[in-house]
Amino acid sequence: MTKPFAGSRWPILQGVLPIKGSQIPGELVAGLTLAALAIPEVMGYTKISGTPLITGLYTLLLPMAVYAIFCSSRHLVVGADSATAAILASGLAGLASTGSELYLALAGVLALMAAVFLLLARMIGLGFMADFLSRTVLTGFLTGVGIQVALGEISGMLGIKGGGHGTLQKIINDLQQVQEVNGYALVTALAVVVATVGARKISHKIPGALLAVIVAIIVSWVLDLKIHLPVLGKVPGGLPHLGLPQMNWSWELIIRLVPTAFAMFVVILAQSAATSRAYAARYNERFSENTDLVALGMANIAAGLSGTFVVNGSPTKTQMVDSAGGRSQLAPIFTAVIVLLVLLFLTGPLAYMPDAVLSAVVFLIGLDLVDLAGLRRIYNQRRSEFWVALMTMIMVVFVGVEQGVVVAIVLSLIDHTRRGYHPNNLLLVPDETGIMSRHPVSSHAQALPGLMIYHFTHSMYFANCHQLVAEVIQLVDKANPRLRWFCIDASAVDDVDYSAGETLRSLHFQLHQKGVRLVMAEMMENVRTESAKRLGEIFEQDEYFADLQDLLAAYRRESD
Repeated sequence: MTKPFAGSRWPILQGVLPIKGSQIPGELVAGLTLAALAIPEVMGYTKISGTPLITGLYTLLLPMAVYAIFCSSRHLVVGADSATAAILASGLAGLASTGSELYLALAGVLALMAAVFLLLARMIGLGFMADFLSRTVLTGFLTGVGIQVALGEISGMLGIKGGGHGTLQKIINDLQQVQEVNGYALVTALAVVVATVGARKISHKIPGALLAVIVAIIVSWVLDLKIHLPVLGKVPGGLPHLGLPQMNWSWELIIRLVPTAFAMFVVILAQSAATSRAYAARYNERFSENTDLVALGMANIAAGLSGTFVVNGSPTKTQMVDSAGGRSQLAPIFTAVIVLLVLLFLTGPLAYMPDAVLSAVVFLIGLDLVDLAGLRRIYNQRRSEFWVALMTMIMVVFVGVEQGVVVAIVLSLIDHTRRGYHPNNLLLVPDETGIMSRHPVSSHAQALPGLMIYHFTHSMYFANCHQLVAEVIQLVDKANPRLRWFCIDASAVDDVDYSAGETLRSLHFQLHQKGVRLVMAEMMENVRTESAKRLGEIFEQDEYFADLQDLLAAYRRESD
């Protein structure tokens, strides 16, 4: 592994330094590529979030630059994200009219609140929460978001009014209005889809979405398409106004926003950490999750103070930079500079962009999130986890993204607990060379006549104590020949809680009544130390064995 942040003495620019002059052209090309691909993407995210078009560009300005300056990861790119944008829209539904000044102010407040959660996570060590969204539920969650986002753009691609809250209601409204389809909008949307997908088939480096957007703007301007289909209209340019969101602040409102902000925080934490880890492993580099939590918090503070919405570590933007040859945070800094030039000089042409173009771009973004191949792999390899992913997906699509986040966390915890609740324990038997072979509990295999070695494969805690007792008693009662010693191999047991300790006490007594000696082998030192008092009241010193070979030797001596 390389030394972390080698060459940088500064508490900032850890993701940039060290950098050689020869790398700068490659980073500039990667920055240009990111700008070309991300600009139409983030404009599409504003349709998901319900905020003005310009706010999408703002996410690529200060938030992206601030993260690049303060982070430790050399690869993670921060910007608008479809999952958090969908959570935003879901959380603000009913609190303000979509796209209004109050709505945008509330979006800024949510970014600031997400930043507070991120900074608190750093202060009190909550970074471990990133591990509570398993890859399984993330696949289901993001697939659900993708389906919800894609279906929500059907009305825009057809040029109809659409409307309604929730996926089902939107589909019903679309079907009821299907006779009002605008042919110009439909042809425009299909052209964008074909051009974007076609460019991807040729090369992922071709900015198909950007080229389609540019051509659509030119065609709309030349043919005056605004008389046939809706267009964006005037897009304000210039720099964002810095300051707190303008609204009537109250604790009641803040409390109402807490669930939405927390859902955003969880997704930011999980998605950003997972992406950073993946790219750090790819390039044999280290990064500091604690440093990046602070950087993500500061990026969202920049978002909240610059009139835009929450930002997140983006797997798609990170891949864009990586594919283009970017190997540091210098590429996102170049992107921020390019976006600054766009904001100052190039927002005018955006007024001619047909709404159907953005709907098509967002539709494709949604489809990109739908991971049917991933779901198929889960189904083939872990059927139970597939149902967890499917339940998460259904919750996101038909109930809501916020609720989907909560369900994702709960199902991850339940799935983890289920595995520990019913561990797959084994019996160990030495072969001719003395190496232990594993056998299922149902085999009732004895290591030596009268000795059974029971390998418990999980920490011992209140939820799996019943299985421990049930399996041990059944093994003892059905043993043939009759057992004299029963050994629990504790090499995989990293904790013994109070309930498990009392269970061992009861088990020790029950086996003693049956004339069977209960012993322990290969107990981890930290477990034995932490449980010394409780276990010392149950087991004598000669009932502990450092390893299984010592156990076998002791049993043979007593049997002779």
